[in-house]
Amino acid sequence: MGNDNTLLSALGIEIVSIKEGEVIATMPVDNRTHQPFGFLHGGASVALAETAASVGAAALINLETHACFGLEINANHIKSKRDGIVTANATVIHKGKTTMVWDIKIVDENNELICISRCTVAVVEKRK
Repeated sequence: MGNDNTLLSALGIEIVSIKEGEVIATMPVDNRTHQPFGFLHGGASVALAETAASVGAAALINLETHACFGLEINANHIKSKRDGIVTANATVIHKGKTTMVWDIKIVDENNELICISRCTVAVVEKRK
């Protein structure tokens, strides 16, 4: 997946695996993803969550005829983190014709919950 010059490359997000209805992605906790006080920025966690959901949704549609876009996302930031790696585990919980809903849990290296998110992805037909 080409991610040069995108938010993925700016934040160091890497897609580890894509299976039908499941995505695993990682992101470093470092100067690129910190807020001003040296902790993981909540917006970086949300970017990781939406990336995982969007990549997962794209894997479930015909990209020649359709596109997908994040429609809504929420996140609860459970625990702070200063360094290391966080991993997003995204699972589809609803796969409709025009929307998908994804559950994303972001954990640290000790499998401790950092953030939980839900993302709704819109599926739209490409214009001809």
